[in-house]
Amino acid sequence: MTEFDIVRDTVIKADPARIQALVDDFHQWQQWSPWEGLDPTMERTYSGADRGIGARYFWSGNRKAGRGDMEITSATSQAIGIRLNFEKPIKNTNQVTFEFIAQPEGTAVSWRMTGERTGMMALMAKVLPMDRMVGKDFEKGLAQLKAAAEG
Repeated sequence: MTEFDIVRDTVIKADPARIQALVDDFHQWQQWSPWEGLDPTMERTYSGADRGIGARYFWSGNRKAGRGDMEITSATSQAIGIRLNFEKPIKNTNQVTFEFIAQPEGTAVSWRMTGERTGMMALMAKVLPMDRMVGKDFEKGLAQLKAAAEG
């Protein structure tokens, strides 16, 4: 078993509430998520609350997009917590946190994912660390979130 912690940060020239609105409403993720473009025919289903705690998002797509669901488990003006459950291509559950800190030049945004790699994935971690697998996606997503919030 191998634990991982991936984090990327950026500063967005927008009010924290504007950025938070793009994160705590899964309907808005199509504007900025780095994975939304992986499969143009991806099926999406939303349930629970419209936004914030209890909001759920299910997706099913091609091999690249995979299948899984997310649920917002905590939401404050400073942070949003999400349980991320992958069904395919690899079954796994991770914790995701977005933090928003107001600054004079905008909002510092941090995107973090923590979890464990088990079985074959733990062995693969020695060759292909999670940070290298997912870090660039986080960077792309934050750049797209920045464009959506500042636009």
